[in-house]
Amino acid sequence: MRKSTSNSMGLSEWFLLILLSILWGGSFFFGEVALSELQPFTLVLGRVSIAALILNLIVRATGYKMPSSPKIWGTFLIMGLINNLIPFSLIFWGQTQISSSLASILNATTPVWTVLLAHFLTADEKFTKNRFIGVLFGLLGVVVMIGWDALGGLGINILAQVAVIGAAISYGFAGIYGKRFKELPPIVTAAGQITGTTIMMIPIALIVDKPWLLPMPGISVWGALLGLALLSTALAYIIYFRLLTTVGATNLLLVTFLIPVSAILLGTFILGEKLLTRHFLGMFLIGLSLVSIDGRLLRRK
Repeated sequence: MRKSTSNSMGLSEWFLLILLSILWGGSFFFGEVALSELQPFTLVLGRVSIAALILNLIVRATGYKMPSSPKIWGTFLIMGLINNLIPFSLIFWGQTQISSSLASILNATTPVWTVLLAHFLTADEKFTKNRFIGVLFGLLGVVVMIGWDALGGLGINILAQVAVIGAAISYGFAGIYGKRFKELPPIVTAAGQITGTTIMMIPIALIVDKPWLLPMPGISVWGALLGLALLSTALAYIIYFRLLTTVGATNLLLVTFLIPVSAILLGTFILGEKLLTRHFLGMFLIGLSLVSIDGRLLRRK
């Protein structure tokens, strides 16, 4: 039997993975700004509805057509549930109770759950020693980079922490479930699952948050919402589904290790923030993690 090479990471895949980490790294910042005036479910609805509008316009502009099959739309709804509705809602709600740093550390457990789930639910992404070691290095790197002080919140607001971990587990399931869309263009899959999420979120946000009772958000909140919708959702999911079909769920969700790296480097080069020793050490550990999970350098040796 010929061994599958669908999970290999080439130069273009690594570039897209890094770009995705930058787009998703911004979501924690955008979310923190928007939550100052918006309720979590309302924020999720705004994020996905704007992204759905843009993605459907892009589908039409590029000459594609959305599927008409009820079966495919059923899979879009399931993907929207486990990849957007559940994790977005849990993370945004969690961010109202715990710091963004701690939330990003808990979110970085996504590859752990993905490795474990993929072992039992897929035929081509089985658990290996290299992946286990890589996940441990990655988690340690994230904690070191963000700072041990961020863990000081552990034990406080347990429910919020469990919520963010629940989001990470949901992302793991979504990464595996999303492999079934490999026959569809990434833009169509992205538009379908975001549209499905929007349909499901409308009644939830209206019933729970009653957004019409809240004051109109300020300019900074609108800017954060547009950043979430256009960059961290619409563009990010086009890249996400492009990568998912080529590198697999485990490799794709390594992006959660890279998100803190992107956030810190953006702060350094754009905001002039200073890089500390722990940042370099954290990046080194995350680099070891990626090398271990990718495996090609180790196989050459």
